[in-house]
Amino acid sequence: QLYRKKPNMSMNSARLECNIAKNRYRDISPYDQTRVILKASVSGDYVNANFVNMEIPGSGIVNRYIAAQGPLQNTCTDFWQMVWEQHCTLVVMLTTKVERGRVKCHQYWPELYETQDFGALQITCVKEEDTTSFAFREFNLTHVETNEERHIRHMQYISWPDHGVPDDPGDFLQFVVRVRQSRAGMVEPTVVHCSAGIGRTGVLITMETAMCLIEANQPCFPLQIVKNMRDQRAMLIQTSSQYKFVCEAILRVYHGKWIY
Repeated sequence: QLYRKKPNMSMNSARLECNIAKNRYRDISPYDQTRVILKASVSGDYVNANFVNMEIPGSGIVNRYIAAQGPLQNTCTDFWQMVWEQHCTLVVMLTTKVERGRVKCHQYWPELYETQDFGALQITCVKEEDTTSFAFREFNLTHVETNEERHIRHMQYISWPDHGVPDDPGDFLQFVVRVRQSRAGMVEPTVVHCSAGIGRTGVLITMETAMCLIEANQPCFPLQIVKNMRDQRAMLIQTSSQYKFVCEAILRVYHGKWIY
């Protein structure tokens, strides 16, 4: 049975008074059982994000993700702290900052060659490359108290239409392949977010999981993938049109009509 929210999973942390303002949408909350817990935050241990692990049978592969909401102005420091504490080196963004006149995500990174402070972390944007569909950035992330520095890659898909889904999955499939190339051999979780952290985020995780299953000559059942995801974060893949889109993209890969 497919459910939007897994029975017997609680969402109490999201509803605590001290955490309500940290949620972009009132009805999108992380499960307590799989939520990312911040370790050293002055504003508490809460961030609207869940660990999502997708195992590929017969391959030994487990793709590890953190599915998160797009940061709010008041949660950018928590977001970067999560990236630091979980040793993440890749952040995938599947929304633009504003769509149809509504803010979908706060800009949580500095402009090219600029530096911005987020609590004990300092971020410098050292590279930016734009195509018609993607934006790629590289950041240096420094912990100011220890001077430890890490390199973060930021991959943004910018051509998802304001309403609905892309007409053709080609661009999106190309982006997923770039993401897969960037995370090859990575054991740390990849942060994936859109605005709410459930719709497009779920599409990307489903697509990458399906590609891995096809390569491993394993059965690929999209509904089972969605169920596995929703066991870890509620409502991943938000609409029927998103599900139809990802199924059509999977079919294209499965039948070899899309070569990568």
